[in-house]
Amino acid sequence: MNALDIVQQYYQHFNNQHWEGMLSLLSEDIRHEVNQGEPRIGLTLYREFLRHMDECYHEQLSDMVFFSEPTDKRIAVEFVVNGIYKKTDGDLIAANGQRYVLPAGAFLELKDGKISRVTTYYNLPLWIKLVSQ
Repeated sequence: MNALDIVQQYYQHFNNQHWEGMLSLLSEDIRHEVNQGEPRIGLTLYREFLRHMDECYHEQLSDMVFFSEPTDKRIAVEFVVNGIYKKTDGDLIAANGQRYVLPAGAFLELKDGKISRVTTYYNLPLWIKLVSQ
């Protein structure tokens, strides 16, 4: 599989809530660069992140557009997050099943046939506004 195939499969696993499938496509030393906060390094921290996200949110991605580059090492993807805020996440606004639709994007890097970096961007103030209505 090329980089685009791997990343498309990764997001297919996301939409199917197949967390082990997602994890199987990541390198042991995955670098997860989140929108807010410090990067997480390694599969253990990524697994914890997925567990936390699954506990607090139910999300499906739509309108996905993938961009690849000639060296087959990096993929960018633009998408829309269609979500339900299930459980209050830390010190964020209280959850009560609010629905949201939020544009987002990600950059992924591959090494030796595995995803070695995932960087995700979204507009947190807009998300807060959407779940506050």
